[in-house]
Amino acid sequence: MTSSLILTATPADALIDVPRHLVVHGASPGAHVTLTARTARAGGVVWYAEATFEADAQGVVDVSRDAPVSGSYQGVSAMGLIWSQVPEDGKSRDVFPQPVMAPLVTTVVAQAGRTAGQNEDNGAVSSSVSFTQRLAADGVTRREVREDGLVGTLYLPPGDGPHPAVMILNGSGGGINEPRAALYASHGYAAFALGYFKGPGLPDYISNTPLEYFAKGMDWLRRTVKPAHDFVALSGQSRGGELVLLLGATFPDAVSAVVGYVPSALIHSAQNACDPAIGREGPTWLLDGKPLPHIWENNRTASWAPFDEGPAPHRHAKAMLTALNDAEAVERARIPVEKIQGPVMLLSAEDDGSWPSSRYSRMVAERLAAHAHPYPVEHLDFDRAGHAIVFPYVPTTQLVYAHPVSGKISTGGGEPPANAHADERSWTAVQAFLARAVAARAQSQGQS
Repeated sequence: MTSSLILTATPADALIDVPRHLVVHGASPGAHVTLTARTARAGGVVWYAEATFEADAQGVVDVSRDAPVSGSYQGVSAMGLIWSQVPEDGKSRDVFPQPVMAPLVTTVVAQAGRTAGQNEDNGAVSSSVSFTQRLAADGVTRREVREDGLVGTLYLPPGDGPHPAVMILNGSGGGINEPRAALYASHGYAAFALGYFKGPGLPDYISNTPLEYFAKGMDWLRRTVKPAHDFVALSGQSRGGELVLLLGATFPDAVSAVVGYVPSALIHSAQNACDPAIGREGPTWLLDGKPLPHIWENNRTASWAPFDEGPAPHRHAKAMLTALNDAEAVERARIPVEKIQGPVMLLSAEDDGSWPSSRYSRMVAERLAAHAHPYPVEHLDFDRAGHAIVFPYVPTTQLVYAHPVSGKISTGGGEPPANAHADERSWTAVQAFLARAVAARAQSQGQS
């Protein structure tokens, strides 16, 4: 048994979306080497994962090359020790640092025993290394926004700009999506995370939200950062995915591109984020002070029973599917996406437990095709993935949760490996999509 086990992680300090190369040198050929990764995340809760590998003939374990023989994940995955992490308290879901500008530090310990067939309790050696994941690159700045009635946070890339802009909108959990804004800014975008409920000075519920609020947000963003090529994209997930499609259709001159994560093709009622005094079948969105028709309104087939009944965790998508059986209600609630004047990207999950985002995204793509949409339309549909498509590399194991507004115990669906794959592929695709959209916008304006 060697006594010079060496574990390395490269790069040691980089953005959260950069994979790390974990390599162990100095193990005995054929020895079992166990890697344990521990990360203190939001609230100081430690998340951990563990995997055991067999060293090759040179005594090397390369996590990007080797599949573990046992542990928290299966198969080859360079960042498996991150996405397979679970919280020590068994219940936490918040995986991002607080504050967002703070780094996430993961410590990995390698423990090697003797080769198979020998007593591994004697002579075991270990090595450890830490690496840092950041949401904000050096030079990214953060500014809280509390003006013009808006509540949000603006992240700006380093340098004077101008930079293309993205406005980021959360879903039915509400709040301000600072992690995604920080990462967008780290990739060169003026990123405005705009809250619209469950934020400082905002309503507690999604019910009766005026669309004009978001138009004001886009106007403020344009005035404040003067984006390159006047490019303002919208990025939203879940109800935010529904919302960005709706805003693109309602204010087409203001929206340069739309990125919809697990979106809806239809306008929905307030559902689980509703004001209890109004109810979950009450309206979500207002325009000119009037509620927009939604899928649950005068729907002859819709039923909450498949969601409400039976043991937890509940799948909200089951109720949503009943509403789709009323074709007339579907048409009344359909978002007129053909009015969008820019490229559209749709990211959906085939095992979405919250609502049928795969089907919804196909409905959007088909409607755009039927109207000969003159801009690019991209749709990535992820097999076995669930509702929580974020970005790499974060834990994907917490599939069951209490809804942040209703408290209903639900599942977003999916499997951790498939969710991790969706996180990685979607983020790469979104960056490429936005880069092409910015270039096309610049070309249309005769600029480089």
